[in-house]
Amino acid sequence: MKNVKVEIDEGIAVVTLDRPPVNALDHETFAEIAEAFDSLSATREASVAVFRSAPDARVFCGGVDLQDAPKRYRPDGRFEDGGPKLDPRYQVDPGRVVRDCFWSIYDCGIPVIAAVHGKAIGAGVALVASCDLVVASDEASFALTEINVGVLGGVRHAQRLVGPYLAKRMFLTGEFVASGELYRRGAIEMVVPAGELMDAALAIARPIAAKSPIAVRLAKESANRVEGLSLKDGYRLEQDYTGRVKRHADSDEARLAFLEKRAAEFRWE
Repeated sequence: MKNVKVEIDEGIAVVTLDRPPVNALDHETFAEIAEAFDSLSATREASVAVFRSAPDARVFCGGVDLQDAPKRYRPDGRFEDGGPKLDPRYQVDPGRVVRDCFWSIYDCGIPVIAAVHGKAIGAGVALVASCDLVVASDEASFALTEINVGVLGGVRHAQRLVGPYLAKRMFLTGEFVASGELYRRGAIEMVVPAGELMDAALAIARPIAAKSPIAVRLAKESANRVEGLSLKDGYRLEQDYTGRVKRHADSDEARLAFLEKRAAEFRWE
């Protein structure tokens, strides 16, 4: 892939967004992010992922590439005059590639930790809000600037991240909100100096990687599914997931390892 890199070590995947100068999202980058997280769902190599920008990037994500976006909305299905016609699904639904990107993170089979340094703008906020956990540097900030350039978008993702009232303020004003403010509101796990950001993300990732990989996947799926349910319906569904995880031998191994005060040996069984 050109703009996205995936590295896996000791059960932890690091997904790096690297499209200089500001990690703006064009059609190709949206598709590569989706490919990266879909591939992690389909492998047993990783049990958790950290999603970051390249270490030398000026921003986490500058939002949608405004030069590329009009090409996606051409009704003839071409990016340029005389060019080839692209996937017909994207011709009739130009927003599909964007949704595929966000849902690949939200529905990724493994938990995704966003490690945010610099600015997350517009679609960059949606990338972060699609993740399961968030850590940020003390220099990070977040904004929905679509209204400044004559478009709209991102407020529903921002509501998931910061709640309805701050999301609406961001949506209407286009103003930046500092990482410290999001931490105060409970949206971010921790705010650290930029040089400590990956260490902070990995400190969260390592205990997850040590759990039963089957249990981790089912736990994420159940948490996503109950998010919009009532207390009664959500807890009932959780009970079903408890039954599902207990079908696997790794569930017995977790219990026995705990009782015997030893490290568990999970076999994906």
